[in-house]
Amino acid sequence: MPDVNIRVEDVTRVEGHGNIVLNMRDSKIEQLRLEITESPRFFEAMIVERPWYEVVHITPRICGICSIGHTSASVQAVEDAFDITISEQTLQMRQVAFFGEILQSHVLHVYYLVAPDLLGVPSVLPLVETHTDVVKMALRLKRLANDMCSLMGGRHIHPCAIKPKCFPHVPKKEALADLRDRLAASMDDYAASVELLKTLSLPDITRDDMEFLSLRHPDEYALYRATEIVSSFGEAVPGPDYGQIFEEFVVPHSHAKHARSKHGSYMVGALARFNNNHTQIRPEAREVASELGLEPICMNPFMNSIAQVVECVHSTLEAIDALNKLLDMDLVLEDPTIEPKAARGVGIADVPRGQLIHDYTFDDDGCIVEANLCIPTNQNLNNVEQDMHAFVPQIADWEQDKIQLFLEMLVRAYDPCISCATHLLKVEFV
Repeated sequence: MPDVNIRVEDVTRVEGHGNIVLNMRDSKIEQLRLEITESPRFFEAMIVERPWYEVVHITPRICGICSIGHTSASVQAVEDAFDITISEQTLQMRQVAFFGEILQSHVLHVYYLVAPDLLGVPSVLPLVETHTDVVKMALRLKRLANDMCSLMGGRHIHPCAIKPKCFPHVPKKEALADLRDRLAASMDDYAASVELLKTLSLPDITRDDMEFLSLRHPDEYALYRATEIVSSFGEAVPGPDYGQIFEEFVVPHSHAKHARSKHGSYMVGALARFNNNHTQIRPEAREVASELGLEPICMNPFMNSIAQVVECVHSTLEAIDALNKLLDMDLVLEDPTIEPKAARGVGIADVPRGQLIHDYTFDDDGCIVEANLCIPTNQNLNNVEQDMHAFVPQIADWEQDKIQLFLEMLVRAYDPCISCATHLLKVEFV
């Protein structure tokens, strides 16, 4: 068997910069790693000594793709610290924005980043000619998701209107009704997506020992809010006690931290949520999962993209319900007054790429004295590398170009957001 030497500089069709290194000699792996080379961005240090009302506008700048997710975790952390209970009106408006980000991100990943691999082309651009209707459908769904975020958040990314306690504006009923009707119409596009995906095939490769972590809420499929973190191995802890179920650590080849549970590496994201909470997903979404061959517990990381399509159907229907609730309310401007105090607050949300945690400690004036951000991509990086070590020996007799493509597809399957992940305070290289 020939030796294998692969170095992929800046894996394409992922958010951020990362390299894949693989060296095999005499059928044995000498080096195999995913290097995160993007510069650390120090957001945890950046928000120390900042007041609560600035933090909720700084942290969304961690990423343009995940900005509403970071806002959601941030405002929940502030509210947790200051004992604030939000109104039903605010909850439903936030839910619509959050579902918008789920749709924004999942559509981007499935259509623009993964579909080219499945259709045998290097990017989405050739599909403009060969699959024009599919590209138009993706653009249509992406624009609808953007408009959901804009209506509630004040703009498509980096929302300015999602604040602790309440919104500074009230959307017009006409805009809410129009958005609801567009979402209802978009179900035809998701039906067409399912038919397209039935004609395509994903790598069928699994690890029997894979662990999945996600959030859980007793009354709903946990996305925007949750009460606990659960493992597919049976453990569960309250959200603020996240340190009891996983820990972060540094590795010498990455600017982004890794994470592990007491069992080792684990996966977060759409597939983890589906595996842990499939009984709470909407029946229409469960039907889509069944049509596309996704059944719990699925150990194939490539099926994460299928789980994202399932969540698109779920989130669309949930957003329609939230909009109908808002249309039935007398929407009012609410009192924004907040009294800060010395306290710790933890905000958690299961954003497109997995469980996101913002942990703030405030002083008497409401300024942050300590901060910790646990990013989904950080939590997945260790598992990506464990997948590589498990799968490469199974494909070592493939041609080198095919091995390289497989490894790139594996990284893309996790939908990494590397810019979010590179926020280390300290890295020591040996």
